[in-house]
Amino acid sequence: MSSDDVSRRAFIRTAGGATAAAGAATATTGTAAAQEEQPVWPSGVTSGNLGSYQDARGESEVTVQVGAGDSGLAFDPTQLWVDTGTTITWEWTGNGGAHNVRTVEGGGPASLDSGQAVGEEGATYEYEVTEEDAGITHYHCVPHTAVGMHGGLAVGGDVETESTGGGGGSNAVFVPQGARALGVATFIAMVSTLGLAFVFMKYGGTITQEE
Repeated sequence: MSSDDVSRRAFIRTAGGATAAAGAATATTGTAAAQEEQPVWPSGVTSGNLGSYQDARGESEVTVQVGAGDSGLAFDPTQLWVDTGTTITWEWTGNGGAHNVRTVEGGGPASLDSGQAVGEEGATYEYEVTEEDAGITHYHCVPHTAVGMHGGLAVGGDVETESTGGGGGSNAVFVPQGARALGVATFIAMVSTLGLAFVFMKYGGTITQEE
């Protein structure tokens, strides 16, 4: 076996490995873009301060901070999904002034009402979710409703959902611009590698230029 044959085979093995690795990187990029299903929240909830979300289905107890965020004018999580039978505890941080928890007028099935607004750190309001609360409830802090202190509570599995992170239907996969650029660059690298392999196999280890 000549040294040129050995060199050709070594080059082909290297090119094949590079191509496979590039393909694996592209596949990994696509997998990382998987979607998450979330309830379809009312516009008043999605425009609420902070905008954090927690899927707490399967948990028997959940805590929501009252007076969260840099200004103390948010609920955290802002959007919460639970099962019936879950006990939710709203706990005051002591920030942002006096707050309360109350379902907005016509805001859904759960009758949330912690009473008068209070600002004491460590104050709590507990609510045990029942089957009558199934669906989506929009609530707020009455003193700070105008500045966006709103929250949402989804109860049970029979709620309308949507895929987050991209359009194109519930099965769509969102691919960030950076990932798309990586995919294009990977494809170009694969084509270039295969082209060099073809030239190497056809002309051997040395390519000369005619005068």
